[in-house]
Amino acid sequence: MQSVTRLFDFPHYQLEKYGMDRAFATKYDGEWSYISSQEYVDRANAVSRALLRLGVSAGDKIALISMTNRTEWNIMDTGILQVGAQDVPIYPTISEEDYAYILNHSGCSYCLVSCQEVYEKVAAIRGKVPKLKEVYSFDKLPDCKNWQELLDLGADTGNQDEVEARKAAVQPGDLATLIYTSGTTGKPKGVMLSHDNIVSNVIASDRRVPFEHGASALSFLPVCHIFERMILYLYQYCGISVYFAEGLDTISENLKEVKPQVMTVVPRLLEKVYDKIIAKGADLTGIKKALFYWAVDLGLKFEPYGANGWWYGVRLALARKLIFSKWQEALGGNLETMVSGSAALQIRLARIFAAAGIPVMEGYGLTETSPVISVNDQRNSGWKIGTVGRVIDEVEVRIAEDGEILCKGPNVMLGYYKDPERTAEVLRDGYFHTGDIGEIDADGFLRITDRKKEMFKTSGGKYVAPQLLENRFKQSRFIEQIMVVGEGEKMPAALIQPNFEFLEEWARRNQVAARDHRELIQNPKVLERYQEEVDKANEDFARWERVKQFRLTPNTWSVEAGHLTPTMKIKRKAILEQYRELYDDIYRG
Repeated sequence: MQSVTRLFDFPHYQLEKYGMDRAFATKYDGEWSYISSQEYVDRANAVSRALLRLGVSAGDKIALISMTNRTEWNIMDTGILQVGAQDVPIYPTISEEDYAYILNHSGCSYCLVSCQEVYEKVAAIRGKVPKLKEVYSFDKLPDCKNWQELLDLGADTGNQDEVEARKAAVQPGDLATLIYTSGTTGKPKGVMLSHDNIVSNVIASDRRVPFEHGASALSFLPVCHIFERMILYLYQYCGISVYFAEGLDTISENLKEVKPQVMTVVPRLLEKVYDKIIAKGADLTGIKKALFYWAVDLGLKFEPYGANGWWYGVRLALARKLIFSKWQEALGGNLETMVSGSAALQIRLARIFAAAGIPVMEGYGLTETSPVISVNDQRNSGWKIGTVGRVIDEVEVRIAEDGEILCKGPNVMLGYYKDPERTAEVLRDGYFHTGDIGEIDADGFLRITDRKKEMFKTSGGKYVAPQLLENRFKQSRFIEQIMVVGEGEKMPAALIQPNFEFLEEWARRNQVAARDHRELIQNPKVLERYQEEVDKANEDFARWERVKQFRLTPNTWSVEAGHLTPTMKIKRKAILEQYRELYDDIYRG
């Protein structure tokens, strides 16, 4: 059987080993549409033949911009890579200015978009991108060429020999893709990943996750991010049918339809799921409410591998039967594993979902490491809550004197595109400098403590790790987002975006009237209630780390408004700029 050494080998491997009837599924007009492994390979070959007829050369760049994950994206990905070209996946929600920058910086000659919304953003800046020859859309749009034209152009198999020659010329170490990091400061950086970078990561990750042929997965995290993209290759390698969610707002419905065994998640999603479950529990009465909170309290004490003893196991079995089985039903009923990445997972969420029989295997990595460096594994005592697991095979990690995590291995990027200076800053002595602070315990488990660049020193000379504080504060149902500030100041403080849905419900119950969010967050009763939440969270930290003051923000932090990166991380510089008045009021008022 053909071995996998380049990314376009995955669909051919899947076809040869599994020959699946349902490789991918996407919903169109309310109906699921499936393609088989054979159709996947055939359409990718048609795309490759079309690109050759358009004059695409090895080394050319083609942009892929999609609002949702979909079958067409994967067909284009394979079709592009087979001719020795590289694709440039772009987040759909970034600004028009960033669209223009990435398309120009990468030198894209063609662009594939998903829908009218994305097409309009590309059309608006097209005049500023001189190298861009043509734009095609997956959806049928009145004023844009459709991607079906590529399939039609490649229908004639007369130049398939040329496609095969191009494929044979692609080496594992060749550049495969440019992934532009969303960047919390400055212009996005184009991370150069080779075929071998990502393939090696897929094969090493396969040894760590219990994915089995015949299972189904629901995919909804952005495929333009390397975490979900690598997982999609892993699904292909393992023979798992992939269903693409219609969007973030339909995940609940899609879970019930698909009933997947596995899916990837980010902590923010699990926080929202947990908050909704707790809100429903709060509406219960009598014995049902008492049982609900008994199960939750029990779940928050969960330890893997029966470490809490047999009596805990008896109670947990009862809690699963009476309460947690309903949680499982809400997530489709068949979910066995969730793999979490992108940001730190709150320990309480790791415990409660594991207690509910839906364990979350937390991993760690960066775009520059393709992405996985380490991941937890339920098997062979490879799972420890509060850590990001053990380092994967063929990857070496060491901790620098200042606590920074350094990584070496086949997964480490080739460098930043057209940026040797920034490449030299992070690739030194054969190691990639992650910018994260961590430690490896006696059992070989890696623990992340903070981002090196985000740690700050107060004017009193004390170090503060904001992520630790922020994760603790977000356990409050009143707090949707929080950013701890205070670099060079006399004390830590916080800018807090309330969970307005929960706050409004609380306000109704407590007869707090307000015309809008701005008036609501200025109400003395509201501020007093938030002070209680801050005081409670502060108890877990040393005196110098505690948040001494806070300000509530009147609007919801979002990707579109520039508060968050597309993977839902807070953009510290942007938030500080937007709420400079609040910051000044804390420290200068």
